[in-house]
Amino acid sequence: MKSLLAWLDDRTGYRAMLRKALVESIPGGAKWRYVWGSTLTFAIAVQFVTGVILWAAYSPNAQGAWESVYYIEHVMAGGWMLRGIHHYMAHATMILLVLHLMQVVVAGAYKAPREVNFWFGIVLLHIVLGLSLTGYLLPWDQKGYWATKVATSIASITPLVGPAMQKVLVGGADYGHLTLTRFFALHAGVLPGALIALIAGHVYLFRRHGVTTGGPGAQMADTGPGAVLAGDEGGDPAPAADAARTGQFWPDQALRDAVACLAVTAAVLYLVIRTGGAPLGGPADAAEPYAAARPEWYFMFLFQWLKYFPAGTEVIGAIVIPGMVVTLIALMPLAGRWRLGHRFNLGLTGGVLAGVALLTWLAYAQDRADPDFVFAQTNAEAEAERAVELAGAGGGIPASGALALLREDPLTQGPRLFAERCASCHTYDGHDGMGRPLPEPQTAADLKRFASREWIEGLLDPERIATPEYFGGTDFARGRMVRMVQSRVAGFTHEQQEDLAKVIKAVSAQAVLPYQAQADEADQAEIMEGTALISSASVGCTECHEFQDVVEQPLGPTLTGFGSEEWLTAFIRDASHPRFYGDRNDRMPAFGPEEILTDEEIRLLVDWLREDWHRGGEEGGS
Repeated sequence: MKSLLAWLDDRTGYRAMLRKALVESIPGGAKWRYVWGSTLTFAIAVQFVTGVILWAAYSPNAQGAWESVYYIEHVMAGGWMLRGIHHYMAHATMILLVLHLMQVVVAGAYKAPREVNFWFGIVLLHIVLGLSLTGYLLPWDQKGYWATKVATSIASITPLVGPAMQKVLVGGADYGHLTLTRFFALHAGVLPGALIALIAGHVYLFRRHGVTTGGPGAQMADTGPGAVLAGDEGGDPAPAADAARTGQFWPDQALRDAVACLAVTAAVLYLVIRTGGAPLGGPADAAEPYAAARPEWYFMFLFQWLKYFPAGTEVIGAIVIPGMVVTLIALMPLAGRWRLGHRFNLGLTGGVLAGVALLTWLAYAQDRADPDFVFAQTNAEAEAERAVELAGAGGGIPASGALALLREDPLTQGPRLFAERCASCHTYDGHDGMGRPLPEPQTAADLKRFASREWIEGLLDPERIATPEYFGGTDFARGRMVRMVQSRVAGFTHEQQEDLAKVIKAVSAQAVLPYQAQADEADQAEIMEGTALISSASVGCTECHEFQDVVEQPLGPTLTGFGSEEWLTAFIRDASHPRFYGDRNDRMPAFGPEEILTDEEIRLLVDWLREDWHRGGEEGGS
């Protein structure tokens, strides 16, 4: 082995390189405050490694991006952990970079001859922000899609070059496949390449200038591999005894750096395990606006800042003022030549950080207090969970993509259709189907679990039938059905009430409701009795309603198949059909003939009202 290593050293000179990197003096000795650059280097290295592995399973196209991320997250062994590390280490990278730059400013290590190194740090910050922004889109989920759309629209307001810049980023007029591929090229190619070039330049510069002299006496020299980004950190002025002491990067500082990197790793792993990995929203849908779209926390200050600039002045808040702040920061090495200049730099740094912190806090506080945002966020989370559930079902993801699963899902689309087309009159469990209160008073029945035993029991309750829950807001509030229930049913004897309970079970069984199947099967005997009682004189439903071709005077909807998929579909299509209300129909639109709803939309609405959708590991209901 010794001879092999000697041969390798003879050909490469690796021993000399290691000695130069590791066996290097640290004036003032090793210190914990010198670890920020090493931990930042470590975090970037982790991002490169995890990013390359994720790349191997990722498909950068609008038809397969979300699906490939789903595969990584839920199918690939350890994929959720890998993606979680990549996600949370990106957050850690941002924090470590800010801490690193803060120490550089506080220590005055941006002064000559290290101005260029400081400017490299500023560019590095922007590259890391660019990596975060471009990576946000890659899952091709609702959150990333709409947040990126907002970000690129901000870029479009840049004077002169804005529209052209947006078109280049987007890949045309619309967001789609080319947008994703261009952002992926930036995220996995251009920006990492620029990052490597910056680090190489940084290594060259710190080797050229060596240890900073003059200011802080105990600052960390550019020592060892970890000093690639740590060499400009500096330190506070040290006592003479401390300044006289000299330490070594190996093993003194290297041990501290290793412990700090281990702490960063532990924190990231804790977040991954606690949260279950990186979040994945529902598939991106250009036709479905996403009110809960927000940038990552380190962009929230800018999101909040732009709220204070009315239409037409966004360029001032997005371009002019931030540009001036970045320019002032870039001029710090020049201002720092004077004592008051260094104090100004410290004040500027503190002011910028305080402003960013305040704006970030305000952004989150306003979101928490905004019921519309909370509602949108809750629904977005539910949709994301539903997309994952459907993708993991027996049929898997179809060739048309995961978005098709949601568009064909009654649980997802039914509430939206109800809120858009039905909630002007009806409620669903007291709300518009999506969980919001109705903007106008309810004027028709609440349709939560329509045709179930509980719903029919309420309809035949003398105390409830004329309330807004049923007919209270309709023309039927003074009709024959209400009068019959409030007079005749209210006077039923105990035996008649028992008969009525059986009739209710029989009528509800006509709907063949999935969630009521077990109860219907268990009560078959009573259902058979109730079926016979529907036409009896004691109950008398067929005096006004047709049931199995028996009716005296058809004044109301048929009870044959009441609430079934076929019955409800036909009813929604045209409630004024003679089979239902005929010319007595009260404002119910003919959704089919009037082309208010398509056949597919009616199917989705019917299946949702009947709760006939895929559940867990079962095959879909409809």
